[in-house]
Amino acid sequence: MSVPAIKTRRWSRVEYDRLIEKGIFLPDERIELLAGELVVREPQKTPHAAGIQLVEDALRQAFGAGWAVRVQLPVALDDESEPEPDVAVVPGGPRDYLAAHPSRPVLVVEVAETSLALDRTHKGSLYARAGLADYWILNLVDRVLEVYRRPAPSSEAPFGRAYNEVQSLGATDLVSPLAAPEARIPVAALLP
Repeated sequence: MSVPAIKTRRWSRVEYDRLIEKGIFLPDERIELLAGELVVREPQKTPHAAGIQLVEDALRQAFGAGWAVRVQLPVALDDESEPEPDVAVVPGGPRDYLAAHPSRPVLVVEVAETSLALDRTHKGSLYARAGLADYWILNLVDRVLEVYRRPAPSSEAPFGRAYNEVQSLGATDLVSPLAAPEARIPVAALLP
C-alpha cells in the first residue's frame, strides 16, 4: 500500500499579516514566516537572551544616529518571508516604518544555540536570496561570530542562494559592519 504525499499550504506575507490582524495567533506565540512556511521559534535560554542584548548594545553604539537597531521585529524580506531576526539594523528611525516593516536591513544578526543549523542553512539562504550583504550569526555553541557576506547563486542552498564569503571570528577578533566600516566591534563584547 502506498502512502499518499503530504500536502502542505504555503502562505504569503499578505495572508500572514491578515492572520495576525484577525488575532489567530496568541500574543505570546513565537511564529515567523519563512519562505511561505509558518515556523515556530524556539524558546530562548538565558545565554541567548543575553547575547541579543549585547549585540543590540554594541550595534547601537557602532551605528549611532540615523539608524534603527531592531530586536526581534519583523522584516518584510519578500512576498513569502517575514522573519523576525534577533537583531536587524535599518536606516532611519521607528517612525519611518509606520506604514510597513523594513525590507532591506543593512545587517541581520541571529543569536544561535539550538537554532544554529537552521540559522546557517535555511535563514542564511533566505537572507542571501533577498540580497542582504551582511549577515552574522553569534554562535553560542562554539563561542564565535560567523560573518556571512557576498550572496551568490548556489544550487546546493535551500533557496538557490548562499553566501560566498564566510568568516569565523573568535573573542580576540574585531568586526566591522559593512554599513559602518569605521566601527570596530570586539567580538568579546558580543559574547555572553
